[in-house]
Amino acid sequence: MPKELLIEVYGAETVCASCVNAPSSADTFEWLQAAITRKYPEQQFSIDYIDIEKPQADDRKQEIIRQILDDEFFYPLVLIEGEVAGEGYIQLKPISRELEKHGFIPVNQQ
Repeated sequence: MPKELLIEVYGAETVCASCVNAPSSADTFEWLQAAITRKYPEQQFSIDYIDIEKPQADDRKQEIIRQILDDEFFYPLVLIEGEVAGEGYIQLKPISRELEKHGFIPVNQQ
C-alpha cells in the first residue's frame, strides 16, 4: 500500500473570475474528498483546504498563494504531493490519473 498522499486544494470563497460556472473552491474540496474516498476506499490520503485569502505560516504554501494571486494559476488549484493535478474547473479524470501514478487502485479494479 502506498504511503499517505497529501492532496492540497487552494481556493477562496469568491469564484475564480475565469471559472464563473464552476463550483466554489469549498464545494470542489468537499466533492473531491468524497469522490476520492468512494473511488479509492482502501487508499491512504489526507486532503487540506488552503484559503488563499488568509496568510499562511508555511513559506511553500504562501509562495503558491502568491502565484495564484499573480494569475499564474487559476483556483481552485489541486496539488498532489506538491505537483499540480488540476486548476480552475476541476475534473475527476485527471485527478484520478495522478493518484494512480502514485499507486492508488480504483475500487472496481481491486
